Amino acid sequence: MQDLPPIRTLTCNITGMSILHRHLVAAAMLLLTANPLQRGAQPVDEKDAGRRSHPVLVNTCVITEDVKRLVAFYEPVLRQKAKWSGDDYAEFATGGGVLAIFSSAAQEKYMPGSAKAAANRSIILEFEVSDVEAEYRRLQRLVQIWVKPPTTQPWGTRSFHFRDPDGNLVDFYSPAPRS
Repeated sequence: MQDLPPIRTLTCNITGMSILHRHLVAAAMLLLTANPLQRGAQPVDEKDAGRRSHPVLVNTCVITEDVKRLVAFYEPVLRQKAKWSGDDYAEFATGGGVLAIFSSAAQEKYMPGSAKAAANRSIILEFEVSDVEAEYRRLQRLVQIWVKPPTTQPWGTRSFHFRDPDGNLVDFYSPAPRS
């Protein structure tokens, strides 16, 4: 019989916290108690068997001046309704992680000077899709700014790029068909 990792218990008093803070606490607790081997991480040695050996990206948060506008854009693009937590925060569970949309006013309140909405020119939000050509046709009526039409990349993916209403670069890709 295989030895199971020890059960870890964390407690936190969430009384009086906003829904957003409860969500963040719950996510942190989940990450702290998750078994790293379930995500493919290999422990460095036996004493590290119960700890994650590397960080795991689970959430990307886009800061915006207009949460409702950005959510209204991403709902049809991602084919799902956002999960809201107050007026300042909404998220989309994408299977591999969460795309969060957060208000710049709230960000400024919690961490003054830490982020500037609609000023990103260095990150690409990448989403794997099953059919690049079909998604490109579907998004024609939704996307205003196209960056690159469907193209086969040298690293073996087929992708297209566009910008969301805040100017964030978005990539829809899939493995390129074999020739």
